[in-house]
Amino acid sequence: MIVESVMVVGFALLIDLFFGDPKNRFHPTAWIGNFIAKLTPVSKNKNPNVEKIGGILIITTTSSLVIVLLSSLEIGLSMMTIDYVSIIVSVIVGGLLLKTTIAIRGMEKHANAVLESLDQDDLGTARDNLSLIVKRNTKNLDRNHVISGVLESISENTVDGITGPLFYYAFFGLPGAFVYRVVNTADSMIGYKTDIFKNIGWFSANCDSVLNYIPSRLTGFVMIISAAILQNNWKDSYKIMLRDGPKTESPNAGYPMAALAGALETKFEKINHYQLGNGDVTLTKEHIHSAIKMMKLTSILFFGIVTIPIITILSLVGWWIHA
Repeated sequence: MIVESVMVVGFALLIDLFFGDPKNRFHPTAWIGNFIAKLTPVSKNKNPNVEKIGGILIITTTSSLVIVLLSSLEIGLSMMTIDYVSIIVSVIVGGLLLKTTIAIRGMEKHANAVLESLDQDDLGTARDNLSLIVKRNTKNLDRNHVISGVLESISENTVDGITGPLFYYAFFGLPGAFVYRVVNTADSMIGYKTDIFKNIGWFSANCDSVLNYIPSRLTGFVMIISAAILQNNWKDSYKIMLRDGPKTESPNAGYPMAALAGALETKFEKINHYQLGNGDVTLTKEHIHSAIKMMKLTSILFFGIVTIPIITILSLVGWWIHA
């Protein structure tokens, strides 16, 4: 059980690092997003409380469907009679499915798209590319704030798109990783404090905050270790994370962002919202390259430092209880 689960995570990370995401029509997260999009209009109502109930049903319905499908698959795989074949198939299928909940190469691809536009002095396209990975309005951002947005997105996505799913996989297997992905996807789609979504998205936004509370802080500490290994400023990374981590409106997003800002000795700014870090506000493409390296190393270290120990401890506890 321990070896199989660890192999699933390792296989998923390798697939993502080398091949990236499948096309949308094959991507479970895209299917989840489409399903949420179909449920959202049904949840609209003039009564705020009814809308909140609708938002709860969006999460519970989508999560339940995902759990049923994954449980059915697990039962089907367990019915295979040859043990070693069953293990091999389980690792391959599990790795492929878990991979769809993480997005290391996907984030790198989006960051590079912004970089390519900036290299061509096409600020308009860079803003458009940035708008695909951040919630803020990008229309009037200057070059520096565009790069800041990319860096902040890389650090936040390290949790949302990598360590968060790995954390919940360690505890609950594929259903845990996918329910996390359901909540995170819903939050990115409807978790806004606008008149349209403030009630429908209330539940998904709060679930996302609860689910990310521990992973975001663990990720911040692992990023500090990554900074030390990559010879970035790990001391500032630690100090800035503790000082500026709580400054963002989100209770979680600030920790990995502040850790990265300190490591790169720079400052991130979201206009009229926050400033993270003490360093130079002039940002370059080298900062993005360094951030991508930190994201990749953090992903691998989180697997070794957090995911494997959790899987091992829970498996040993389960074995001891049933012994």
